[in-house]
Amino acid sequence: MSAITDYSAFVVTVIVFLLIPGPGNLALMASTAQGGWRGGVAATLGLILGDQVLMWLAVAGVAALLAAYPGALAALQWGGAAYLAWLGWRLLRARAGQAPVLQIRPRHYARQALMITLLNPKAIMFYMAFFPLFVNPQARAGLWPFAVMAATIAALTLLYGLIVTLLTHQLAGHLRAHPRIGQGLQKLAGVLLIGFGLRLALSR
Repeated sequence: MSAITDYSAFVVTVIVFLLIPGPGNLALMASTAQGGWRGGVAATLGLILGDQVLMWLAVAGVAALLAAYPGALAALQWGGAAYLAWLGWRLLRARAGQAPVLQIRPRHYARQALMITLLNPKAIMFYMAFFPLFVNPQARAGLWPFAVMAATIAALTLLYGLIVTLLTHQLAGHLRAHPRIGQGLQKLAGVLLIGFGLRLALSR
């Protein structure tokens, strides 16, 4: 008896989740545009680490904790919204020639992608409700089904991040030749981040 009820459906669901536009995708593209390959890869690793933390916290029972204490989720939601809005505001205020909001150092990109993932209540709720759909309780297989699914998500996120990094890196080369377009996209990214923050704050 398989401990994972429908692995193929699980993989498809993860891919769809990765493709949904959100703060993580925006952080990945912004990191690549400003930090090149190193920035994109570092951001990808930050996203993977954040996903793994959320997944194993969900497995460990954080879902029950948040359900018992709704205020914890509300506080996390407000914190995530404020963080995204702060990043967006910094992008909007940045002027040509100033140091970028995201410093071109891999550890900064990874840290920012990690924080965006950890402070995204939508990702938390997704993982809280996600694993039970694909685990067969009658199999009594312990933690290994969760480990397999966690490894699958990490592998798919790595592949997706590398593809997005490649595409964004190619586009960034053209933007460097037209700095006004790049500045306009930076402002757009700021507006989108603020929008994501407001959406998180209002969807309570």
